[in-house]
Amino acid sequence: MKLNYLIIRLLLSTVLITGIIFASNAQPGDPSGDPDVPITGIEILLAIGGGLGVRKIFAMRKRHE
Repeated sequence: MKLNYLIIRLLLSTVLITGIIFASNAQPGDPSGDPDVPITGIEILLAIGGGLGVRKIFAMRKRHE
C-alpha cells in the first residue's frame, strides 16, 4: 500500500513539475507591425510639471528685469 502511494506521489509530482516548466518557457509570438502606445498618466504629469517649471522661470526673469 505504501509503495503504491509513493509511486502515485512521485508520478504526480513529476507531471506537475514538467507542466510548470513547459508553461513557464512558453513565449508569445513576434507581434507584427508597430503597436500604438497611448499616452499614459505619467507623460501627462511630466508635461504639466515641465510647463509649470517654464512658467516659473519666465516669472523669475520678469521679476528680475
